[in-house]
Amino acid sequence: MYNADPEEQSLKEKVVFINRVAKVVKGGRRFSFTALVVVGDGQGQVGVGKGKATEVPEAIRKGVEQAKKSLVPFPLKDGTIPHRVIGRYGAGTVVINPGQKGTGIIAGGAVRALFEVAGIQDIVAKSIRSQNPFNTIKATMEGLKSLKDPESVLRIRGRLEDEAQQEVNA
Repeated sequence: MYNADPEEQSLKEKVVFINRVAKVVKGGRRFSFTALVVVGDGQGQVGVGKGKATEVPEAIRKGVEQAKKSLVPFPLKDGTIPHRVIGRYGAGTVVINPGQKGTGIIAGGAVRALFEVAGIQDIVAKSIRSQNPFNTIKATMEGLKSLKDPESVLRIRGRLEDEAQQEVNA
């Protein structure tokens, strides 16, 4: 179902956050940049990457490379997620709720960018505690990783076969 090779896919990329850091040296200041980038195929696969370099375009390129390596699939159901989930990473907590048709993406900055490239159209999310984009993005990724497909859960519990059996008997 999912394409294993990141190069073969048409991936959308979005820069979430760029941070400038100054290191004071004998001759003045040396500036370095960190770019937080999200990459997704728009069909339930998303990755996050962080790139560091002395110039912004190079940092973005490194971030995109890392994001392509960390692509994670998750179940999509009618443009939203199958159930409510809470993602936690560090001090960041993100509560993600499925939305009805026409809701749109109701989420703050960093989390919104991730949902846009992931292909989610209707969702409601709230970032709690941490406003740090790195922690909120990673918390959102943890939440998406913990999503379960309803059919696979039924199969594990043995209910899907029971329902199929009942339909045959009826």
